[in-house]
Amino acid sequence: MAVLHQATITPTKLELVIAHLDAVPWGGSGEVTMIGGYRFDDPAGRVGVEALLVTRGDRVLHVPLTYRDAPLPEADAHLITTMSHSVLGDRWIYDAAADPVGVDCFTRALHGDLEQAALEVHKADGSVVPMDPPVRIRLEGASTGDTILFTHDLAEPAIGDARLVAGWDDGFGVVAALA
Repeated sequence: MAVLHQATITPTKLELVIAHLDAVPWGGSGEVTMIGGYRFDDPAGRVGVEALLVTRGDRVLHVPLTYRDAPLPEADAHLITTMSHSVLGDRWIYDAAADPVGVDCFTRALHGDLEQAALEVHKADGSVVPMDPPVRIRLEGASTGDTILFTHDLAEPAIGDARLVAGWDDGFGVVAALA
């Protein structure tokens, strides 16, 4: 169960995604619009694993992230930003494709051993409300492989025997595959 807090975060997720896309070669240029995201549960319950889908120009881009309460040792090259969260405190945001917990969650999902996390919003008044995920993930195919391929641009061809397919109101695309 992924717990979402009603909180103020700085930078916002859209701001951090824009800055990240501006810094990577596949990020393109132009206005960025958030489609939504999906999450996986870290079995240890310590690391947030979320992937965001955005449009930029005529492209749909996939940005897999991890949220940590402390820096990941020897991973400075994969640090996207730090974030201030009004409920959870400071967070270190990493590229999930380079974070061992993120890679493990995606690999387990591609083997059919982990499903998308259910979402629950914990409101400031203490109430808890379930939330439908804006992006839904399904597994297609099967693989015994262990090489994970993350897709950044959803227009890229899907390579791999097992594929995670993201679906949202206006479309779908492969976000990761296992070869």
